[in-house]
Amino acid sequence: MATTKHTLVAIVQDKPGVLNRMVSLFRRRGFNIDSIAVGHSEVAHLSRVTIVVNGTTATVEQVRKQLDKLIDVAKVFDITGEKLIGRELALVKVKAGSATRSEIIEIADIFRANIVDVASDSLTIEITGDEDKIESMLKLLNGFGVKEIARTGRIAMVRGNIGAMPDEKPAKSRAKKPAA
Repeated sequence: MATTKHTLVAIVQDKPGVLNRMVSLFRRRGFNIDSIAVGHSEVAHLSRVTIVVNGTTATVEQVRKQLDKLIDVAKVFDITGEKLIGRELALVKVKAGSATRSEIIEIADIFRANIVDVASDSLTIEITGDEDKIESMLKLLNGFGVKEIARTGRIAMVRGNIGAMPDEKPAKSRAKKPAA
C-alpha cells in the first residue's frame, strides 16, 4: 500500500504527560512524526495538537482510533481529505554580507516574509505560509548560506463552518415508536 501524508488534529486535556502518551503511541507503531504543533484551543483547559505523519490510510486510521481511546484525548480527526487551511512558521538565519544583503531582502519581499533581526553578518527572516512556499524560499536562500532554521510544523483547520469540536447533538430518543 502506498503511504501518504496525513494530518491529524487532536483536542486534548491541557495536562502534563498527555503529549508524551500520544507520541509514545506513534513510537510503538513505528511512525516517524513529520511535525507536531500544540497550542491552546478555543475551549479552556483543552489544547489542539496538529500531527503530520506518513503512512497508509489503514494504519493511520488504526493509530487515530487508538489516540481517541486515550483518556485525556477528547477527539481526534484525520482531516487529510478535507479542504484545509494549513500554515507553518519558519525563522531562517542566513549569511548576509554587504554585497548580498539587498538581494536577500528582495527575496524576503517576494515571499512576503519579514526581516526580524539584522546582524553584521546575517539576517533572520520570518516566513509563514504553506510548506511549498517555505521550501521555495529556502531553496533560494541556500545559495547565500543558511546558518540556522527553526520551523513550527503544520498547523491546520478545516475550511468553512466545520470545526474540530462539532456542535453537540441532542441524544436520540430510545423510546419505542408507536405501532402503526
